Amino acid sequence: MSVKVENIYKLYGKQKALNDVSFDIKPGEIVGLLGPNGAGKTTMQKILTCFIPPTSGRAVVCGHDVMVAPLAVRKKVGYLPETNPLYLDMYVREYLKFMADIHKLGKNSKKRIEKMIEVTGLGPEQHKKLGALSKGYRQRAGLAQALIHDPDVLIFDEPTSGLDPNQLMEIRKLVVKAGQKKTVILSTHIMQEVEAVCGRVIIIHNGKIIADAPTPELHIMNQAKKIISVEFDGEIPGEELKKIEGVKEVTKEKEKTYKIFVAGETDLRPKIFNFAVEKKRVILSIKLEEQSLEEIFRTLTSVKNEDSVIN
Repeated sequence: MSVKVENIYKLYGKQKALNDVSFDIKPGEIVGLLGPNGAGKTTMQKILTCFIPPTSGRAVVCGHDVMVAPLAVRKKVGYLPETNPLYLDMYVREYLKFMADIHKLGKNSKKRIEKMIEVTGLGPEQHKKLGALSKGYRQRAGLAQALIHDPDVLIFDEPTSGLDPNQLMEIRKLVVKAGQKKTVILSTHIMQEVEAVCGRVIIIHNGKIIADAPTPELHIMNQAKKIISVEFDGEIPGEELKKIEGVKEVTKEKEKTYKIFVAGETDLRPKIFNFAVEKKRVILSIKLEEQSLEEIFRTLTSVKNEDSVIN
């Protein structure tokens, strides 16, 4: 295993930032680490990169325990935190040389610097100071420093935050390319990014893992397997719609439009038609949808579902 986490707890005073978290990640996997703000994602990443110790439990990266051999772990890990810690007065090449020296690359430094400039597309900006770069190129510089020592595990915290669509696509491509040979843990709030990049998703909520599955399987394994979007000719209380057998949850999208989450595989549209007739309402439109990863995330991390676990 590239990464093995066993029964990790992290307490800040009486608050549990992580509560009995366990997972394994194999070499070559790109794993999305998702969760609401304050769920424990960044804490988990900081433990894996040896920035903070766990309160209890064990984390192993490439065979090295984070508490026993932190320097060995750091040699194996490339980390880009959410706030990209660049030395803005340094030039791009100067910064990469500085990072190469930290990792003691020696004679290999020049070759790796050239490689990183090529891989991350920093060529047009390589003679500028970091402080003069756009947000997109600063992220590229952050990725370059994370990759420069050729680590086996890459941990990225919101790598595309604040980027324009073109920059976002370029950074995604870099992550996917890196994931062909390395283990990647990617924390992000952009669900489309997870679906495009990650083969597996781990969702943390209130310090606990509530879902851990291949990305396509989350759609299958989530309890609400279908969504019916229906527009009536007038408002109907959501509580009334919930009384229809097989309905798991109801959300109001617009004044007269509702999303009905179906608990099983049964097509509830006939029952909804009958319901409308009973309530003397006209259905203006009705369609069957599959849940997006964003809908699944919202369902799993709602207060009502904080005790549910998918594995």
